[in-house]
Amino acid sequence: MDKSAVHHPQLPLKTRISLFLLSAVTNATMRPDGTVNRRLFSTLTYLLKVPPSFSHGVTTSDVPVDPSRGLWFRLFVPRHSDQKLPVLVFFHGGGFVYLSPDFKAYDDVCRRFARAIPAVVVSVNYRLAPEHPYPAQYDDGCEVLRFLEAERGRILPEKADLSRCFVAGDSAGGNLAHHVALRAEPGELRVLGVVAIQPFFGGEQVRKSEIELEGVDVVVNSARTQFMWKAFMPRADRDHEVINVCGPNAVDMSNIRFPATMVVVAGFDSLKDWQMSYYNWLIESGKEAYLINYPNMFHAFYIFPELPESTLLVSEVKNFIHKHSS
Repeated sequence: MDKSAVHHPQLPLKTRISLFLLSAVTNATMRPDGTVNRRLFSTLTYLLKVPPSFSHGVTTSDVPVDPSRGLWFRLFVPRHSDQKLPVLVFFHGGGFVYLSPDFKAYDDVCRRFARAIPAVVVSVNYRLAPEHPYPAQYDDGCEVLRFLEAERGRILPEKADLSRCFVAGDSAGGNLAHHVALRAEPGELRVLGVVAIQPFFGGEQVRKSEIELEGVDVVVNSARTQFMWKAFMPRADRDHEVINVCGPNAVDMSNIRFPATMVVVAGFDSLKDWQMSYYNWLIESGKEAYLINYPNMFHAFYIFPELPESTLLVSEVKNFIHKHSS
């Protein structure tokens, strides 16, 4: 297909400015040697971080898990609900390299989830590559689940119901959500569902959507994905089972109990072919999976509350959790 025939998403000015700034900061902090200029990134994004607070009916606090490795989470608790609530463990995006739960975009998203579902939301600050390559991120995600179960009486409010736990994330966080659910150990904490929002998967073979949307996708491009995969797993090819989740080295899911999964894709996301393959692989493996498609949206669209599709996605997540909490 001729790339000139691919239209660009029609976005509000506010969204376009935010995307331009995000792109500029990312490009400025990616060093040619594969490292990240963390000092510059912190300086450029200083005003984008927010402390815990009470806002829009949701109280937040930051809970340390293992200070020696910087592992903590931001806890979101809706104030005006006395009923037992599901627990949503959320992993932020950023290509395994950038961002954290205290960035305003992710604080806002998790606050919306907590209020709208309603749910107790645990937004995880996992270690970042390249300083901490694979499997640090997966180890941190699983450690948070163990911590929640072991410390539930001390950390979580009484209304948090760990028997109705869901793992979710966008981009790299969607990849993490899948693999953490796969590794989750049975106990009082029961993972009933996975919400994979535009999960970050890849492989050695370049997909059609990556070619057609190069230069059209406003967030993802080949240079950034190459940088992030190399930072994440510098000595492995991209057909590793955690990158190409349904590729030649994929885990055989046929005899594995895996929770119901909601897969979100978008028409202007250059990773959409990988995400569709993930959804189809789950179905072919006999798993319960649901596809939610936003044909006019781009990668990470839902962190922009001015977009109507962002509100629609929050409603879809609410419906999915309610359906699988009963």
